[in-house]
Amino acid sequence: MRIYKVIGNVTLSRCHPSYEGAALRLAEPQGHATLGAEPPKEPDLLVVWDDRSSGPGNLVAVSDGAEAAQAFRPELKPVDAYCSAILDQIHIDEKVVEQLKLA
Repeated sequence: MRIYKVIGNVTLSRCHPSYEGAALRLAEPQGHATLGAEPPKEPDLLVVWDDRSSGPGNLVAVSDGAEAAQAFRPELKPVDAYCSAILDQIHIDEKVVEQLKLA
C-alpha cells in the first residue's frame, strides 16, 4: 500500500459496466513528501479506482497491482489501483526517517 495525493478526476466517454458506482481519480505519489525526501521532477501519476468519494487534495492509501483487484472478489473488475482509505493524518517517527537516511 502506498500514499498518493488526488490531483484530479478522470472522465470516460464510455466505461466498462463494472465501473458503475465509483470514480476514477488521477493521483500523484507522496512517499517522498511523507519521509521528508525530495520529490521527483516528473512523478509517475496513477489512475485509481475510488468508491470512497475522495477529491482533489485528499491523501489516499492505494493498493496497486494484483492486490487492487482482490477487494472485489469473487467479482472481477479490470482495476489496477484501488483507493482503500482516505487519510486524515500521517505520523512518522523521526527515528525511522533517520534510519532510512532520507532526512
